[in-house]
Amino acid sequence: MPLTEAGIYAAALQLIDAEGVEALTMRKLATVLDANPMSLYYHVPNKDALLRGVARMVGAQFRTVTLEDSPWQERIRLLATDFRTLAHRHPKLMAYSFGQPDFIQPEDPFWAALTATLDSAGVPRAEVPQIAAVMCAVVIGVLTAELNGALHQWSNLTPAAPAAGENEPTKTGPDEDRMFRLVLDTLITGLESRLTAD
Repeated sequence: MPLTEAGIYAAALQLIDAEGVEALTMRKLATVLDANPMSLYYHVPNKDALLRGVARMVGAQFRTVTLEDSPWQERIRLLATDFRTLAHRHPKLMAYSFGQPDFIQPEDPFWAALTATLDSAGVPRAEVPQIAAVMCAVVIGVLTAELNGALHQWSNLTPAAPAAGENEPTKTGPDEDRMFRLVLDTLITGLESRLTAD
């Protein structure tokens, strides 16, 4: 079977999902594809290009919001929730990708839908990129904490000492769905307040 760029990306994604980005090597990928390692370089020049291609392939799976008639608040919630679903579908790749400054590009479906939604919400056009960037940073930060376990650990931290007459709180795991909704509520409420003030 001839090598193709799409086939290489798909095989690389399977390796990343199974073993993580650090375990991906061109030699290991060639073995999975039953190919000569040097033949991969005809399609992808190096591992960085391979990872960018895999990230683009996964990003293309993002479901573009088609609820143009819905309030912008609901469209933001759906965008962020779909982004979260994609992150949990490929957690090892996404945890790596979140650390790359060029992870989000102008043509990405998520970015395009987010900026269009902010524009339709009435955000001044000059401010759309900055507000979209802040929203991305917050959502990606929360998702990173979910994927690496920090959110679970932080949610079990207790105050230094309970107030007089209070019992020590019981430790339970976080309801990450509820916490994610709280993040979205906070972002949306903040933007509503800003738009009202403007």
